[in-house]
Amino acid sequence: MEKTVKLLAIESSCDETAAAVVKDGREILSNIIASQIDLHTLYGGVVPELASRKHTEKIDQVVTEALKEAGETLSSIDAVAVTYGPGLVGALLVGVGYAKALAWAAEKPLIGVNHIEGHIAANYIEHKDLTPPFLCLIISGGHTHLVHIPSYGEYRILGRSRDDAAGEAFDKVARSIGLGYPGGPKIEKAAREGNPEAIAFPRPRFDDAPYDFSFSGLKSAVLNYLNECGMKGLPFDQNDVAASFQAAVVDSLTERVMLALQETGEKKFAIAGGVASNGSIRNALKNLCEEQGVGFFSPSPILCTDNAAMIGAAGYIEFREGRFADLSLNGVPALKI
Repeated sequence: MEKTVKLLAIESSCDETAAAVVKDGREILSNIIASQIDLHTLYGGVVPELASRKHTEKIDQVVTEALKEAGETLSSIDAVAVTYGPGLVGALLVGVGYAKALAWAAEKPLIGVNHIEGHIAANYIEHKDLTPPFLCLIISGGHTHLVHIPSYGEYRILGRSRDDAAGEAFDKVARSIGLGYPGGPKIEKAAREGNPEAIAFPRPRFDDAPYDFSFSGLKSAVLNYLNECGMKGLPFDQNDVAASFQAAVVDSLTERVMLALQETGEKKFAIAGGVASNGSIRNALKNLCEEQGVGFFSPSPILCTDNAAMIGAAGYIEFREGRFADLSLNGVPALKI
């Protein structure tokens, strides 16, 4: 019988300070998240300097709480896993620096984890039966990737956003129509009261890269519509704009996913990332999978947002492969998957 592996995981890539203890990459023993959303809402978005400062204040507390809730100690865990990119450089450095010190002091292996791989691995926690190969769509504030996962720890990028990520577009459009931050939940709520066919916003496509996404043009189309209304002295319906924008995002995502499913022949599809908690996007992709006879997998909303449990799940794959970091590990803000 294989030895049980328990990882202490740390996540601080943006505005959540998080720590978790994960068993065998699939079972959460604790998952502590200190959110900074109330602070950054005052400024209409994440302020990197403030995020770093708050991570410094909170990280020891969340790690201590994660170990206590799991009933573990530094001596009883097998390794320390930490997000080292992509993300805000100052925020990453807080987590990486703390994890290095902890691993060194406790004489435990150190594992550097890619944040995007962490989002994918959240599905392994939610769905104990999910194994590669499968397709995964990662949609978050900073990333939009369509990825083929042929085996554990192996990732083949089919398409990615060439400009704004989906979540970034949600935030900017929400701000432009007066909904404020964070944009994703506010757009989704307003869209329920609006007509998704009220305004014909574009669905950009690339002939040379059919899997690539673009949300900058869609965002600009919304801003142009609002400017035109302003210049003509015409009112606009906030809910209709939200619904029409969201419908364009949903169409852009489902079109690429359908093409990828048909061309790869994969029979399992997963979503991940903060925007994956959007109900309209989830339902559209779930319905698509049902129509195509494909298994649909999605994490619970708490595992869609940035959290450390997903870093523990991804770190377990690295642990099994013996891929450890040394104390030269550094934050890499533009780290690729």
